[in-house]
Amino acid sequence: MLNALGLLKERRFMPLFVTQFLGAFNDNLFKTSMVLFATYQVFNDPKIEQSFNALATGLAILPFFLLSALSGQLADTTDKAKIIRIVKTAEIAIMLLGAAGLMVAKAGFWTLGLGLMLSAVLCLGAHSTFFGPIKYAILPQHLKTDEVLGGTGLVEAATYLAILLGTIFAGVLSVEGAAIMGICVALIGWLTARMVPAAPREGAVLSINYNPFTASWRLINATMHIPRLFLAICAISFFWTIGAVLIVTFPPLVKNVLTADPRVSSIVIALFSIGIAIGSIVINTLLKGRVSAKYAPASVIAMGGMVVIFSLMIRAWPAAPAGTLYDWVGFFQIPRAIPLVLVLMGIAITGGMFVVPLYTFLTTTVTKDQTARTVAANNVVNSGAMVVGTLLVLGASALGVTPDNMLFVVAGMCLISAWLAQKLHLACD
Repeated sequence: MLNALGLLKERRFMPLFVTQFLGAFNDNLFKTSMVLFATYQVFNDPKIEQSFNALATGLAILPFFLLSALSGQLADTTDKAKIIRIVKTAEIAIMLLGAAGLMVAKAGFWTLGLGLMLSAVLCLGAHSTFFGPIKYAILPQHLKTDEVLGGTGLVEAATYLAILLGTIFAGVLSVEGAAIMGICVALIGWLTARMVPAAPREGAVLSINYNPFTASWRLINATMHIPRLFLAICAISFFWTIGAVLIVTFPPLVKNVLTADPRVSSIVIALFSIGIAIGSIVINTLLKGRVSAKYAPASVIAMGGMVVIFSLMIRAWPAAPAGTLYDWVGFFQIPRAIPLVLVLMGIAITGGMFVVPLYTFLTTTVTKDQTARTVAANNVVNSGAMVVGTLLVLGASALGVTPDNMLFVVAGMCLISAWLAQKLHLACD
């Protein structure tokens, strides 16, 4: 078997790898810049901050719910490389819109600026909806069977490395710098997309259903009756419900519980991304290229345990003096900062070990002419689960539940994910 890292030398993999890396970087650079700007410079109320983050997350998810069925159909009936090039062209326009929003908000026109930025978030969600099924579905078409798990692991690792770098740059760049970088990265991504090898349709021509509701229902109905796929999609969906809760909760938690500034918030999110990337590689090493859910139950149970430990640790966190926030130097001078970060990375590593094999199930269980639609069906269910997670945070916040207590909800969700993963393991391994 070709070593997974050896795929980085192959034209059948490297251009796609770089293109999706740049897209994930840009997506996270913009979203994090927007969230940090709103959290630290626009709003001054933890509930409003958490609600704004939930709104932004919901807008990013909405296109997955409405357009995943269409994106899966198009990807399975059209050259996937051609769609990638169209999507990357659209990204340039989206980043111009987002950059305009950042600059308008920076000039003090907050309502208009936030409106433009949220519009860009919605468009980025549509961008990811059409690119998402392709980045997984194209792998079985370009890679050998025993290379798919390694390729999937590299794609996941690169995605979270991109999130890491996007988060770091969002924390250190000025608003102007983030706007310019977003446009430049979109242009580079457009160039690398043109190098992705052709991935023409395999199988019969589809009659495309453009109705988002009936198409989604038919897509899910055609996929979820397969026990292996049903269990994998349910387990992944619970994982992303957990992810939605963490995404919405973390920035206000860092500001109001850890009393730290935007750079620390970026570092915390970045370290989380490093952990998921490490977990993606570790699980590929443990499984040696075999598609299996063997380690998934233990991984997500360990994740839940570490979430509980993290919640308990932040309760004893020494708050910064009134009216001030820790910078990154002051944050890491606190003795319990390193243990806190290690627990956070442990959450991320075990999360990566849990979810990567499940995505591989989606692309290896069905024929190559159905992979994009299978991933799209997963995206529809995942987006619904993330909406539930976002609404859960909004409802809990309205009831006065604090971010540190929301983490106990996450831990409970991990147990449900472990149960589903165990059923998948028993059914398929």
